[in-house]
Amino acid sequence: MDRKRKWVLSSGALLVIFLGRMTTALEVPLDLPQPPTITHQSPKDFIIDPRENILIYCEAKGKPHPSFSWTRNGTHFDVEKDSKVLMKPSSGTLVIDISGEKAEAYEGIYQCTARNEHGTAVSNNIFIRQSRSPLWSKERKEAIMVQVGVSLVLQCRPPAGLPPPIIFWMDNNFQRLPQNTRVSQALNGDLYFSNVLLDDTRNDYICYARFPHTQTIQQKQPITVKVLDMDAINETVAALYNYTNNLFVDSPSGERRPSFMAPLGRSSTQMALRGGVLELECIAEGLPTPEVSWYKESGDLPSSRMSFHNFQKTLKIADVMEADAGDYRCTAKNSLGSAHHTIKVNVKAAPFWISAPRNLILAPKETGILTCRVSGDPKPQIAWSVNGVPIEDSPKDTSRKVEDDTVILSDVQTGSSAVYQCNASNEFGYLLANAFVNVLAEAPRVLTPPNNVYQVITNNPAFLDCASFGSPIPTITWFKDSQTSILNRDPYVIHNNGTLEINVAQSLNSGKYTCIASNNLGTRENHVYLEVKEPTRILAQPEYMVVQRNRKAVFECKVKHDPTLIPTMNWLKDNGELPDDERFLVDTDSLTINEVTEEDEGTYTCVMNTTLDQDSASAMLTVVEEPDPPTDLELTDQRERSVQLTWIPGDEHNSPTQKFLVQYEDLLHQAGVWHNLTEEEGTKTTAHLDLSPYAYYSFRVLAVNHVGYSQPSQPSRQYRTNPAAPDVNPTDVHGVGTEHNNLVISWKELTGLQSNGPGLQYKVNWRQKDVEEDWLSETVANASKYVVSGTPTFVPYEVKVQAVNDYGNGPAPEAVVGYSGEDVPMSAPESVQVLVQNGTLAEVHWEPVLTSMVRGRLQGYKVSYWRERSLHQAEAQQEEQQVLLFSGNRTDGRLPGLKPYSLYTLNIRVVNGKGEGPPSPNHNFETPEGVPGPPSFLRIKNTDMDSLTLEWGPPQDNNGRLTGYTLKYQPVNSSNELGPVEEMMFPANETTVVLADLKYSTRYKFYFNAKTIKGSGPTITEEAVTIMDEAMKSDQVDLATQGWFIGLMCAIALLILVLLIICFIKRNKGGKYPVKEKEDAHQDPEIQPMKDDDGTFGEYSDTEDHKPLKGSRTPSNGTVKRDDSDDSLVDYGEGGDGQFNEDGSFIGQYSGKKEKDTHEGNESSEAPSPVNAMNSFV
Repeated sequence: MDRKRKWVLSSGALLVIFLGRMTTALEVPLDLPQPPTITHQSPKDFIIDPRENILIYCEAKGKPHPSFSWTRNGTHFDVEKDSKVLMKPSSGTLVIDISGEKAEAYEGIYQCTARNEHGTAVSNNIFIRQSRSPLWSKERKEAIMVQVGVSLVLQCRPPAGLPPPIIFWMDNNFQRLPQNTRVSQALNGDLYFSNVLLDDTRNDYICYARFPHTQTIQQKQPITVKVLDMDAINETVAALYNYTNNLFVDSPSGERRPSFMAPLGRSSTQMALRGGVLELECIAEGLPTPEVSWYKESGDLPSSRMSFHNFQKTLKIADVMEADAGDYRCTAKNSLGSAHHTIKVNVKAAPFWISAPRNLILAPKETGILTCRVSGDPKPQIAWSVNGVPIEDSPKDTSRKVEDDTVILSDVQTGSSAVYQCNASNEFGYLLANAFVNVLAEAPRVLTPPNNVYQVITNNPAFLDCASFGSPIPTITWFKDSQTSILNRDPYVIHNNGTLEINVAQSLNSGKYTCIASNNLGTRENHVYLEVKEPTRILAQPEYMVVQRNRKAVFECKVKHDPTLIPTMNWLKDNGELPDDERFLVDTDSLTINEVTEEDEGTYTCVMNTTLDQDSASAMLTVVEEPDPPTDLELTDQRERSVQLTWIPGDEHNSPTQKFLVQYEDLLHQAGVWHNLTEEEGTKTTAHLDLSPYAYYSFRVLAVNHVGYSQPSQPSRQYRTNPAAPDVNPTDVHGVGTEHNNLVISWKELTGLQSNGPGLQYKVNWRQKDVEEDWLSETVANASKYVVSGTPTFVPYEVKVQAVNDYGNGPAPEAVVGYSGEDVPMSAPESVQVLVQNGTLAEVHWEPVLTSMVRGRLQGYKVSYWRERSLHQAEAQQEEQQVLLFSGNRTDGRLPGLKPYSLYTLNIRVVNGKGEGPPSPNHNFETPEGVPGPPSFLRIKNTDMDSLTLEWGPPQDNNGRLTGYTLKYQPVNSSNELGPVEEMMFPANETTVVLADLKYSTRYKFYFNAKTIKGSGPTITEEAVTIMDEAMKSDQVDLATQGWFIGLMCAIALLILVLLIICFIKRNKGGKYPVKEKEDAHQDPEIQPMKDDDGTFGEYSDTEDHKPLKGSRTPSNGTVKRDDSDDSLVDYGEGGDGQFNEDGSFIGQYSGKKEKDTHEGNESSEAPSPVNAMNSFV
């Protein structure tokens, strides 16, 4: 069964049965007797091509297979007597060979009849007509002359064809004539001009008719139209052309309000058939050209079925309904007024089905009903026939009753099968339906193939098919998993055709389903299977991306799907296939596009398909790059000092322009160098540019977006400005002396663009400040400084620099104060005093030097100091000199970092911009004592069991007179805990000490520092360990190696062995097996069966006391209960550690230690050594 089920699934399992299957008429298996059924026939209105053979279809089925006959125009059509007509074998289809014959000979109304012993079915009346494309009647067309502005209609009037031709207007070059709101083609093919223009003059207005059935095109004679401007010609020319015979004189030519050309009048009527297409048309004339609009007076226009054509002149409504009847108003409007036309629409209907009669399969003595319900306008007439004979002319049947559109059959009998025809007709058409009544007695049969596998996605409806046949109609019952009856309630629905619907399928609905079909003649069953799958879902969707050109774009698309379904990932671009380009790389869950280009822009969609469902997600890719450069630079509004620059922006490439940068090149002063001039917002295309005189400008523009700068635009044409006097003076003007008797005046020169004209020079002005003197001046060119000599030392000057050129002077410059050159100071600071704060800090004070003696800009005072020697040393040891500069006009300062108990010397100089002045006389001062530095060393020597010797050296920096040393020490145990502290004091002249009464084999920590009268200095530390007692070490080694100790340990071990043997003997009393024998007989005790009641091995249990046997396993918790055995070895062991006995048996299994059982198992362990045991005591 499984193998067959898999085969059905692999060969294409049924997936979903749509609801349409549920309403299908009951089909009779072809192996059972049944009346004929028409399965295929030609359309009612059949237009044939006279160049091809006529093929009239009539196919039917039945059991036995039906025979066929035809009528033509209501009389029997003998096919065999006409050699041109052939009826296909086992078919009613006619093939008429019209070669050498005229097709008109076979025009007419044909009807096919299919009959067998159980009934007769008939086809529709098939109206055969030959397609026709008649020629246009020849006519002579004179030129149409019209005045400008009048309306005009060019008539087409094609010959009547079958079917009607398609009309269009073209010229001699087979080009369609342009149409618009002014010129358009009406539904009847005429060409309407709301008003004519001079341009409408031409001689090739040609109307074409295309006959679709024969694919032929015919044309009318060309029409010539001449449009005349009557105000521009005189009466002589008018008389020459004799235009009055062909001119539409009744049509006004000037501006006028609209009026309708078609349809005429204020209202009209139109009829439409239900289900057809309604086309309403309004064409108006007027000048200016009117605009047409539509609305429905009695309701809204059907927006979903409505469309406008021919420039709003045609309203088209598809699939006409009764509600579309009413008044439709079209309005034509121009600037001079409006016109209205109302079209009253009446909707009629050819007959249409409400409920067509359906085949009946009845068992003997059953009752059935045939219904033929139709509607239409006018109301259709219904006529019933039986086997092609009007029912009133057929033999009487007491079991049959006809009530208008219903035939009731009661207590039917075997052999009363027949085919009933219902014909409903009105003036607009007819409907004909065949429905057979088949009287059968048939046991049920299931038509659905067995073991079908249906697959459906979770939360979707599932439809399990159980198509059956039987007479009487079988009753369908469903079961799940062969035991659960499924009733017709949520979540299950059993349809009339036997299909089982599960509204919302879930995984628990998967399984085997059985349908049983039964009637009074028997029962049949069928099995199908339902598999409910997980839905396919996109977990990580692709995201909108903005990527720069030539970069990489990556779209992710991570999917979750049912593992039993095979997924297929497809990527689409703009709903089409991806380009065939190696830059597109498709991975399992991503799409990568390398080196993207503008052509890659679009919407990318990942589609994950399985055999059951799909999921998709889309994202857009936008490619951005630098904008294209602006174009068409133009200079306008040209003035002396300004100009207007306009440009056309280039393509932004999907990134909006943020700004425009305008640059200029001065071809006169700096050719080839572009400078930034101004910036404008990205929405502007114009810039007002302020210019300088005497320049040859060229401009260019760069666009800037988020990506970067565009290439520069092409330069604008050159724009020259006239020379003028300078607008600005030089900047950065300074007056500084470089020597004690000069003044250097410097400035920043003007650029060529700032010169404003030729002959640029600089007028330099100076005078001593606060002195009544005239300005001195000098004019220089091509220079940025001027030196004034013979000045006093360091005095203030006022200086000015003015730009001049051949066209005048620049603006009046502002004066800047500068100083002439400096010289070194002439005197030193006086009244130097030192205030010592402590051993490391002193303050120095002095009187400032007079300003006149400084002879320059005061920088500060420089203090130089150095250490001569320590005060406890007689000889001088001068150290490196230290220097501190106190900026500004200071009179004091601090000297940090001094050494205590020392002699220092200092002097002071004044400093200006030129250098240092002479030093003040040297001044000595002393620093007081401080705490000493750390001792130079601390050594530990001569370590013994209870004593050791300490040696130390004095500090390198005493910082005063040493008063002694302090020693502290304390023991440290193995866990680094500190013991009590001992303290000792030593005079300054001692450098060693012996410490006695110490503990042996003990670590000590020592703390040592020096002292002066100011206090203790930094501490240094050392550690040492006293040595172990040799006697103790000897005793420990001897204890572990003495013979008596080894003998004692052996005796203890022997005693333990004897006790174990006695224990084994006691446990073997009562006829139980020795451990050794049990182990020999049962090599693996773990595989022996356990009893359910006490967990012991069944083979070795004692029925009297249920005690565990020797050699059996301990319980899973690793212990032996005391009340289970009074002879437990735990009573005799010294620790319970498991050991191997000499015969290999497990002593340790009887130990009470769970930990040993758990971790060591059956491994042997060496007995503890006596030496190791003694060592553990130390």
